[in-house]
Amino acid sequence: MAAWNLDPVHSSVQFAARHMMVTNVRGRFRDFSVDVAFDPEHPGQGHVNATIQAASIDTGMDQRDAHLRSADFFDVEHYPTITFRSTSVQPKGGDRYAVQGDLTIRGETRPVTLDVEFLGVAQNLQGGKSAGFSAQTRINRKEWGLTWNVGLETGGWLVGDEIRIDIDVELLSATTQQAASTAEKGTAQGAA
Repeated sequence: MAAWNLDPVHSSVQFAARHMMVTNVRGRFRDFSVDVAFDPEHPGQGHVNATIQAASIDTGMDQRDAHLRSADFFDVEHYPTITFRSTSVQPKGGDRYAVQGDLTIRGETRPVTLDVEFLGVAQNLQGGKSAGFSAQTRINRKEWGLTWNVGLETGGWLVGDEIRIDIDVELLSATTQQAASTAEKGTAQGAA
């Protein structure tokens, strides 16, 4: 099983939540890491572990981000990370897989299933290989203790319970990063 490393410049973890029952507010986490092992010939035999730094949340509004970091939501002071650990990968036909795993938020761990599409492998500019995956899931935030809300005078709630999560990941083969690191060291030594 080959080791692959995250290319953070070409990867993202985003989410969307209903606001005031009429629109979606979108955000993302800027700081996350992924540990993946898979065989491009048999991507269903791999595993994935991911860690997100909860304080890196970014919805484009500082006041809202501070509230999301508070004890009303993620409580980043006491629960600094969000984690996902895969437990199984089930082929769904073609390049699609159901990746089941344990999602931990605020110390609460519950099973979730990611709908994953393997986007393929390509030769990259460093002479190695890059692989891509796209994944989606929906969760009910209340199941992880994210229960804060405000009732609206017209009925309904300020924040919807369902959260859509969209993940796009580009991975570099470990040999690609080793070659790039060796090339950088050679350039640095040549400049010295």
